[in-house]
Amino acid sequence: MKLRLASLSLLALCLTLAGVPAMAQVVYDNGPTNGNTDAWAISPSGFIVSDTVNVANNGTTITGGSFAMWLTPGDTLYSAELSITSGENGGTSYFDQTVNFTQSGCVLNNYDYDICTETTAFNGPHLNSGTYWLNLQNARDGGYPTYWDENSGPSSASENSVGTIPSESFTVLGSESSTTTSTTTTGTVPEPSSLVLFASGFFGLTAVLRRKLL
Repeated sequence: MKLRLASLSLLALCLTLAGVPAMAQVVYDNGPTNGNTDAWAISPSGFIVSDTVNVANNGTTITGGSFAMWLTPGDTLYSAELSITSGENGGTSYFDQTVNFTQSGCVLNNYDYDICTETTAFNGPHLNSGTYWLNLQNARDGGYPTYWDENSGPSSASENSVGTIPSESFTVLGSESSTTTSTTTTGTVPEPSSLVLFASGFFGLTAVLRRKLL
């Protein structure tokens, strides 16, 4: 009886772990923070900065990211409108929400601005491989303008009132599954490592039952 209960517990544990989503990984990195050349306003309202994001694999779910921002010392970036579209702040919209930020690692630069890392996590879209535009605007801060650090990374970039500009410092995070539809919001397929774990538990259960029967 004890062996049976232990075996059933093992099977339940394996089934539970098989459904755990993969941890976030880097989907796209536009290079390190510069912090001393230039930056582009995402507040007050009316300013929109857009950068391209290259997604390598089908079934990629965007779950967050980090951004380098210039702020007046003592100021805090609380949130901003973040969208992912097929064109420069336009075309098909895959995601458009106000997301919250956690601020860290602020360092004063040679223009007397704090250069801060702003991180966010959210339930983003499932995307197929391709190039998309990530847009930031309508930042909510402590009352001073917030600027997105220019690092001239590999991404293409634009500002809505200027046109083409050098690109900004950011990293997009996500996870991969076998989902291939870019607009679906259903659950993801378990990662291969989870399936291996499930198989190990199943065969372990089989071995225990065989020993008991013998």
